[in-house]
Amino acid sequence: MIPNQWYPIVEAQEVRNDKPLGLRRMGQDIVLWRDIEGNLVCQGARCPHKGANLGDGRMKGNTIECPYHGFRYGADGACRVIPAMGSGARIPGSLRVPTYPVQERFGLVWMWWGDERPAADLPPVAAPAEVTDNRKLYATKRWTRPVHYTRYIESLLEFYHVTYVHRDHWFNYIDYLLLYGTPSKFGLDGRERYLAATRITNHQVETEAEGQTIRYSFDHCQEDDPTNTTHYVITFTFPCMVHVQTEQFETTSWLVPIDDENTEHILRWYEYEQVKPVLRIEPLRRLLPWASLYMEKWVQDPQDVRIMEHQEPKISAGGVNKFIPVDEMNAKYISMRAKLLADAAAPREPAPAPEPTGDGAREPVPATDAATGNGTSARATAGGRGSGGTRRGAKPKEDAAARP
Repeated sequence: MIPNQWYPIVEAQEVRNDKPLGLRRMGQDIVLWRDIEGNLVCQGARCPHKGANLGDGRMKGNTIECPYHGFRYGADGACRVIPAMGSGARIPGSLRVPTYPVQERFGLVWMWWGDERPAADLPPVAAPAEVTDNRKLYATKRWTRPVHYTRYIESLLEFYHVTYVHRDHWFNYIDYLLLYGTPSKFGLDGRERYLAATRITNHQVETEAEGQTIRYSFDHCQEDDPTNTTHYVITFTFPCMVHVQTEQFETTSWLVPIDDENTEHILRWYEYEQVKPVLRIEPLRRLLPWASLYMEKWVQDPQDVRIMEHQEPKISAGGVNKFIPVDEMNAKYISMRAKLLADAAAPREPAPAPEPTGDGAREPVPATDAATGNGTSARATAGGRGSGGTRRGAKPKEDAAARP
């Protein structure tokens, strides 16, 4: 796992102010909740008293209540109430839970996993134009798979495996019929064309200037029939987003680390442009993306996962794969990931002191959200806390791929 990055952890609509949401992300148990005003809070889920999980607790006003003994914790992580000690009890300052910076962007909740920084020093949530400027209707679903996120990402950075992995299940015939069959043969030639498309041509990889996004375009085609070709554009943005676009479909995946053995796949499927002129009612246009998500969860994705579960080593890194030229996107991802890991491990230079004003006093730092992304309040950026104090960022653990 790459430290000092924003990781999407769940859909924003899943976090409520009447019930906490317990999750496991980045090897840690966390709990998400909203206060009465709707501000988002993300905290460590372990109650420091006796280790109960706050995700199993209740909401009490602007506090979360431990399910074991009723201890209540505020958005700043401090314990506010200990019922066994009475209303006038002096509560130790050390009795608190860690709190993590969070943002709501693109319909998702993002958690900062990295070193502790003032809110103004946090970078913006990274996403390419394919996501930020996308105005299509979509449906989103998430599920957990028992594979490391690096292998999961690799499986979506190339598509020449599909001919061999997705060929036997009876439900795949829907793909053959609708996506690969020709109208002149009523789609019945779809499976033949699907299995014949094995070659990758016209492949090109580009890296954006800031070094967080890679784009890969290529044609997946039948060698002796250039008319049987699907053009792909795959966009990857660190730490874990893969956007896939073809003439037939468009998706965005976030492959979020749960721990070194499990990954949460948050998949967004966009509406089909082909049916937009026919289905003008929005709820009806969302039905097909929903159907595609269920097909992906129960048919297509398990076929990939069965392969990934038996890959060795379990975590991908430099030197463990023998890439071929059409794997340039995979190779670029591995090398850039290694660099980001090295950069995160290097000592961080302190921010320069502000210039003194004419009277010798220092200029105050303005409280803005420019560094945290537009549309996000300072309170939400700091994990739901108001003014005063600072938030603790999630403490990075050493990535297994970086260990000898």
